[in-house]
Amino acid sequence: MNIYTYDNLKAIEYAKKWAYSRNPIYFDFERLGGDCTNFVSQCVFAGCGIMNYTPVTGWYYNSLSSRAPAWTGVNEFFNFITTNKGVGPFAKQVVYQTIELGDVIQLYNGRSFYHTVIVTKIQDGEIYTSSHTRDTYNKRLTDYSFVKARFLKILGYRK
Repeated sequence: MNIYTYDNLKAIEYAKKWAYSRNPIYFDFERLGGDCTNFVSQCVFAGCGIMNYTPVTGWYYNSLSSRAPAWTGVNEFFNFITTNKGVGPFAKQVVYQTIELGDVIQLYNGRSFYHTVIVTKIQDGEIYTSSHTRDTYNKRLTDYSFVKARFLKILGYRK
């Protein structure tokens, strides 16, 4: 299995295109707990082009009834992307100073990690993100209300 470079520019181009609308290929999970991780998964997929079809613990989307929990669940996404040794994207948790465009951030509200966003701009040391649920494009990370965050650097993908 070979390792390939994640195309962060394709990921952020996708985020820009779909931040305020929905790609009809994917179900909108807005009324089923939120669409944030679904949106970020779509962006990450745009940057790597490969899914992991491992039953239960993989990361894939075919339809509402044929998808992995990691495609739409905040913690499931984290567990998949930080432990993935198979095909698809993989990441490691890092400090915020090393975050780059196309990387992923998850926010904690004091009870749980509740929101997943993608980094779409960095300017003057300030991180800007895009997300669904409360649709945003290039929102400053500091404008969110959260207790702590986990920063996920996408290292590449395998196929």
